[in-house]
Amino acid sequence: MRKLILGIATACIFTACKTPAGDAGPSAMEKNKQTALAVEMAFNKHDADGVFKNCSSDFVDYGNGGHKAMKNIDSMKIDMKNFMFAFPDFKVEDLVAYADSSSVVVLGNWSGTFRGEYMNMSPTNKSYKSPDADIYTFNKDGKITSHKSIQSDATFTSQLSIPTN
Repeated sequence: MRKLILGIATACIFTACKTPAGDAGPSAMEKNKQTALAVEMAFNKHDADGVFKNCSSDFVDYGNGGHKAMKNIDSMKIDMKNFMFAFPDFKVEDLVAYADSSSVVVLGNWSGTFRGEYMNMSPTNKSYKSPDADIYTFNKDGKITSHKSIQSDATFTSQLSIPTN
């Protein structure tokens, strides 16, 4: 009787763990999570094209809500390249990602030193370090449809000694 129960339990475990036919790879949630982390790593490589390579054609970047949403990927790439020039040591560390069926949240610590002109602001040669949460949404094809950030502009500007108007 004991062997029968053990056999049934083993069969149930194998059945529960079996990947459905035709889906030999990771789940959509896991793929989305890896895509979001790849975006963050593209930032570390200062690869603006890599940041946007998995975005849908209707991608929208909402930033932290303090500015108008951006919808033109080419303009976003130019702005990102200018930012990376201004912060040549920019990086994100300590990444942790959480996913559900259509969105991924990536937590991390962003840092950099303001060494080049950016958006008509002169460099201060000061550094910043700030926690951030990036929220990515995905369509059914695994493309990123939007991004939101929870990084505080006030923290960023105060650490860099950038005057606010």
